[in-house]
Amino acid sequence: MTDAEPPTTLASRHDQWVARDAAVVWHGFTQMSAYADNQPIIVASAEGRELIDVDGNRYLDAISSLWVTTLGHRVPELDAAAREQLDRVAHTTLLGNGNVATIALAEALAPCVPVSEPHFLFASDGAAAVEQALKIAFQFWTNQGITTRTRYLALGGAYHGDTIGSISVGAGGFGTDVFDPLRFPVLRAPGYDDPGWADTAVALIAAHGHELAAVVIEPLVQGAVGMWVTEPDAVERVAEACREHDVLLIADEVATGFGRTGTLFASQQCRIRPDIMCIGKGLTGGYLAMAATVASRRVYQAFLGPDLSEMTLYHGHSFSGNALAAAVALRHLRLFEELEVLPNVRARAAQLSTALAGLAADRPAVGAIRQRGLMVGVEMHPPADGLRWGRRICAAAVRRGVLLRPLGDVVVLMPILTSTAEEIDRIVTVLAEAIDEVCAA
Repeated sequence: MTDAEPPTTLASRHDQWVARDAAVVWHGFTQMSAYADNQPIIVASAEGRELIDVDGNRYLDAISSLWVTTLGHRVPELDAAAREQLDRVAHTTLLGNGNVATIALAEALAPCVPVSEPHFLFASDGAAAVEQALKIAFQFWTNQGITTRTRYLALGGAYHGDTIGSISVGAGGFGTDVFDPLRFPVLRAPGYDDPGWADTAVALIAAHGHELAAVVIEPLVQGAVGMWVTEPDAVERVAEACREHDVLLIADEVATGFGRTGTLFASQQCRIRPDIMCIGKGLTGGYLAMAATVASRRVYQAFLGPDLSEMTLYHGHSFSGNALAAAVALRHLRLFEELEVLPNVRARAAQLSTALAGLAADRPAVGAIRQRGLMVGVEMHPPADGLRWGRRICAAAVRRGVLLRPLGDVVVLMPILTSTAEEIDRIVTVLAEAIDEVCAA
């Protein structure tokens, strides 16, 4: 088999590619028996903020390719960084050795992350970064002879990835309940949909601090549950409780990091400095799989000891610190200032907020609109269960050339950070048309 075009037949090129896809690929979070019926787009190329399918149709990428693409597709500077690194080396192991690209990336990230004197343990994706964080927090205490700090506190509605550790601190749901027998128990405070979530979390930290290894939160936005949002001072109060009771704070910024909320990291708006932070998704601008667990100096130093001793973190990934990804990530980080990305995020976020308020004003089927920066959830209120309004609205939007993806009956908008004012208007216009189509059916 090759990657050549399938032969021309009476069937459309799209249908041929879908059949070829379904014959060999297993898509995550997708019921494969219905895959073809749901009319997936098959991307052949991309340009700027648009995806181009095998039939030449264009779609505005309004979900940032599942929240990873920051500056757009085929960014010339990022393309050049990848090519230049290929002329040096694509990958070498970081287990016991280093590489120039990854060292340079860590040096550039260090003053940007809100973590004190950070060290970076690289991984491939956000779930792996969270898994690393959980193990680091646990071993941080055992390395000091403290064996009673074995529990974690996490929030309702939390989503931290799909490994066993990350689904344990996650709140379940998302189709993962079948794995409940494999999950370890955690203390659970309410999620951001509860106005008193921080009060409960602070009380639990006070009552159980002596047995907690860490508290795990998604600062400001709980994305996967439907864009639940909270206020910065609530997050700050929880961080203060962690400091008071000497509990490590893990900030999962896999989704909220790299500009999504209007600052480089959401923790900066909350005025917190977590002990451990997880970053991923937008780290390479959506180009290559790369994530990192960021540890403060205090946490890192707890692992220093004799060579080959039990104080060593015996954890690592084959592709940790991949040089090709690191080179792209480094150029990506520098582009944030060169392209004035964050001011554009704030301007487009304000525009989007105003436009969505207008959209909702005369559409009673639209419930809450939850937004932080360019992370938005538009919650629909269908008149009956089982109508699948979220999926149908997104399908109607795709037919109009805007790629959206639902979380149940919440339609997620995640525009690329460099989106223009015209593109924001286009997203909202298409969303309005799609809602009207579905509501009228």
